Amino acid sequence: MLHQYSSWLKHSFEFLNLKKGILSFTVFLSVTLHSQIYPYQDNNLSFEKRADDLLSRLTIEEKISLMMDSSQPVKRLGIKKYNWWNEALHGVARAGQATVFPQPIGMSATFDKELIYKVFSAVSDEARAKHTIFSRQGSYERYQGLTMWTPTINIFRDPRWGRGIETYGEDPFLTSLLGVAAVRGLQGSGDLKKSKYDKVHACAKHFAVHSGPEWNRHSFNAKNIKTRDLYETYLPAFEALVKEGNVQEVMCAYNRFEGEPCCGNDQLLMQILRKKWGFQGIVVSDCGAIADFYKESAHNTHTDAAKASAAAVLSGTDLECGSSYKSLMKAMKDGDISESAIDISVKRLLLARFKLGEMDRASDVEWTRINPDVIASQKHAAIALEAAQKSIVLLQNRNNILPLKKDGIKIAVMGPNANDSIMQWGNYNGTPKNTVTILQGIKNSVGKNSNIIYEQGCGLVEDYVFDSAFAYCKSEGKKGMSAKYWNNISKNGDTVLQQLDHPFSLCTSGDTVFAQGVQLKDFSAEYNTFFEPAESGEASIQMYVNGKVDLKIDGKIVVSTKTGHGPKKVNYQFLVEKGKKYQIEIDFAYHSGDAQLNFDIGFQRKSDFQKSLQKVSDADVIVFVGGISPSLEGEEMGVDFPGFKRGDRTDIELPQTQKSLLNALEKTGKQIIYINCSGSAIALDYIANMSAAVIQAWYPGQEGGTAVADILFGDYNPSGHLPITFYKNSSQLPDFENYDMEGRTYRYLRTDPLFVFGHGLSYSSFKYGKIKADKNRIKRGQSLQLSVLVKNKSKVDGTETVQLYLKKKDDHNGPNRELRAVKKIFISAGKSEKVDFLLEAKDLKSWNAELNEMDIQVGIYTLEIGGSSKAESLKSLEFSIR
Repeated sequence: MLHQYSSWLKHSFEFLNLKKGILSFTVFLSVTLHSQIYPYQDNNLSFEKRADDLLSRLTIEEKISLMMDSSQPVKRLGIKKYNWWNEALHGVARAGQATVFPQPIGMSATFDKELIYKVFSAVSDEARAKHTIFSRQGSYERYQGLTMWTPTINIFRDPRWGRGIETYGEDPFLTSLLGVAAVRGLQGSGDLKKSKYDKVHACAKHFAVHSGPEWNRHSFNAKNIKTRDLYETYLPAFEALVKEGNVQEVMCAYNRFEGEPCCGNDQLLMQILRKKWGFQGIVVSDCGAIADFYKESAHNTHTDAAKASAAAVLSGTDLECGSSYKSLMKAMKDGDISESAIDISVKRLLLARFKLGEMDRASDVEWTRINPDVIASQKHAAIALEAAQKSIVLLQNRNNILPLKKDGIKIAVMGPNANDSIMQWGNYNGTPKNTVTILQGIKNSVGKNSNIIYEQGCGLVEDYVFDSAFAYCKSEGKKGMSAKYWNNISKNGDTVLQQLDHPFSLCTSGDTVFAQGVQLKDFSAEYNTFFEPAESGEASIQMYVNGKVDLKIDGKIVVSTKTGHGPKKVNYQFLVEKGKKYQIEIDFAYHSGDAQLNFDIGFQRKSDFQKSLQKVSDADVIVFVGGISPSLEGEEMGVDFPGFKRGDRTDIELPQTQKSLLNALEKTGKQIIYINCSGSAIALDYIANMSAAVIQAWYPGQEGGTAVADILFGDYNPSGHLPITFYKNSSQLPDFENYDMEGRTYRYLRTDPLFVFGHGLSYSSFKYGKIKADKNRIKRGQSLQLSVLVKNKSKVDGTETVQLYLKKKDDHNGPNRELRAVKKIFISAGKSEKVDFLLEAKDLKSWNAELNEMDIQVGIYTLEIGGSSKAESLKSLEFSIR
C-alpha cells in the first residue's frame, strides 16, 4: 500500500512540476520516497514477496551475518539485531521470573493433549509478553526472542540417558500426540485466528536418532540402525510435528548418523526432512555442533570451519548456533559453496522473522497486546498445579493405605528431596515467584490438625545431610547474593549486575551463559553477600568449580583454586556464631572448558540413622521423599557421582545411602510411603517390597508440593500413567550405546518389568467391557470404529486413561504391541461411560519389510484396550485388513 502510494505521489508531483518548471525538486522527492519505502516494508504484501525483496538488497556479508544465532543488525535496511536462541521446555527459561510447569517427562504422564496445549498456550503468552517488554527497552539478547528451541521429542529409549527428562517418554505415538499439542500451543494455532502472524515459533529437536549417551555426544556415531527402527521409533514424532504441527524449526543433533554429522547429513536433512516430508522451515544446528565437524576431539570429519560450514548449509542447515558460519565467505572463495545456495537459507530466516511480525511495528502485531501481568500469574500457577496433579503416578497402594487421613495423625517426612525446591524445577527452567516443596505442601494440607516431623535423614548420594542456610544471606538489603560480571577475565570496565536469591548452579555447558549479557568465555565475576546464621556451629560453603576461584570471608582469602581437567568440589567449613554477620565474597574467572560455579552455604551433618530413627520413633507413618535430582541427571554435566557420568546414569539403582536408610526404617515396622522424584526410571523393586505405597512425582514444578499433598490426602484422585517402563534392575537393559530397539521399552522388552508402560493406579477402580467394532474386516485405506464400556465400580469419582494398542499377529520380530490411541474419560462413582475410538488408515500402518517402508498391510491384527500395556489387563479383539 505504501509503495503504491509513493508511486502515485511521485507521478502527481511530476505532473505538477512539469507545469511549474521545477523538475529538480521532483527528482529529489522521488529518490527520497524510494529510499525510505521498499516492498519488503509493505505489510500488505505476502511474507514470501517481502522476503524475496529484502533478500535481493542484502550483501553477501550481511547474509552470512544473519545465519548465526546472534544475528547482527543491518541498519541501512532497518533490520534489527535478533537472537534466535530462546528456551521454553516447560515454561519460559533463563529470562527471569516465569511460571515453572512440571518437567516434560512428568507432563507426558498425563497422557492429556488438551492439557499440554493449555500449558504451552500459557508459556507462549509469557514468552510474547516478555519479548514485548524487552523490545520496548531496545534489548534483543539471548533468551529474549520469539524462537523457542523446544520441544525435545527424541525417544527415551534407555533410562540411563540423562537428557531423557526433557522428552515425552519412550513411545512414538504418545510423543507425537503431546509434541504436536505443545507446538500448537506455542505457535498460537487456533488462537487469534484473524492474526496473520505466528505467536512464537517452536523447534523440534534433536533430529535425529539422538538418545544418549551424553558424555560422548560430540563424537558418537549412531550406526547400523535398522531401517525399521528408524521409521517406527526414531522418526515418527518428527514427521508428526512437521506434517500435523506445522513446526517452524527443526534442530539437528550433535551426534553422527551412519557416519555423517546430523547437521550435515544429507539423508536426514535433505532426503527425509525436506524432500520426503516437505519441510519448508528453518533447520538450526545444536549449539557448537558445526565446530564438532572439524574438532579433533569430536567428529573430525572435515578439515576446517569453512569446509564444515559449506557442507552444513548445502545439507540444509540454515542457521548455526555458534560462530563457524563466519567462515562461509572463505568457503565461497574456495569454491565450496555459492551465493545462491546461501540465499536459500537466508530467505528461510527472513521469512520466519516476517511471520513473527518481528520486522513490523509492534502495534501491527496482535500478540504484542498480551498483558505482561500474565507472567508468573496466579492463573498460570493454577495451570501448573493442574499439570502437576495430573502428572503424578500412583504406582502402588497396598491395602489402600492412601489416601491418608488429615486429622489426628503423626507423619514423619523424610528424605533428601522432601524440602528441595530447586529439584522440583527440573532443568531448562525459569525462576518462579514461589515454590511449594513437598514438605511445605504436606504442612499446608494438614494445617494444625496433625503433627508433622521433618527429618532429612540422608543426602541424595552421600552419607551426610546438608541443611541450606542460604535464606540467611543478604546483599544490599535483598535476600541472596549480588553478582557482578565483566566480559573480560581482569574485571575491567562496565559490569552486568544480577541478584541471586537461591542456591545457584551456573554452567556454560550447552553454550548457556551465566547471565544475560555475559559472554561464554573470557569473563569474570564477583559475588557478595552477608551471612547472618540463625545458629552457632560449623558452617559449610559448598561449591563445584570449573575456573579460577578465590573465596573470601570478611576480606580474607580462605580458598584459592584453579581447575585443570574438569570441575572440582570445594567444601570449606568455618565456625560461626548465631546472629553475627560474615561477609562472603567469591571472585571467579573463566579458565578452560565449560565454566561452572555451584554455590550453597549451610550446615553439613554426617548421616546418623539411629538419631533419625529416634526422632521419628512415635510417627504413625513415614513419608520418604527420595530419588535423584536434575543436579545428577541432565545435559552433558561436568560433575560425576557414584552411579552417574556426565549427566547420564551408569545404572538405574536408587543411591545406596537412601537404600540404607530405608532398610533401617523398614526394621522399625512402620508403614512407609515412598515418593520418588526423578526424570527417569528407578529400579524400585526393593523399595516396592518394603513400602505400603509408591508414588512417582517426577520433577513437578513450582506447585509440586501442593500436588503431592493433594494425592496423599485424597484431595485429588490420581490419574497419571507411566510414559516409560520401570525396569526391575539394570540387568534388564541392553548396551547403552546400541541403538537397536530389541529389548528396550514396552514395545520390545521380552521380560516382565517392575511397572509397565501406561501403568497408573487410582482411588477409583475401573472395569472394562468387551470391545465392539463396526466391522471385523476392512479394506486397505478404510477406517475402523470401535467402542468399549468402562465402569467405575468404586464409590469415588475418577478419571481413567483408556489406552488402545495394536499388534500384527504374524509380525513375530515386531513390537509386543503399540499404542495407537488414548482417551481421558471422567466417570462418576458407580457409573459407566462408552468410550469411542476411530482408527484411521494412517493409524493402521506398520512396517513392510518387502517395501522397506511404513505401509497398511493385509493380515490379521489384534486390538487391545485397557488401563495399561500389561497383557493380562487388556481386552482384545481380532480384525483383518484385506
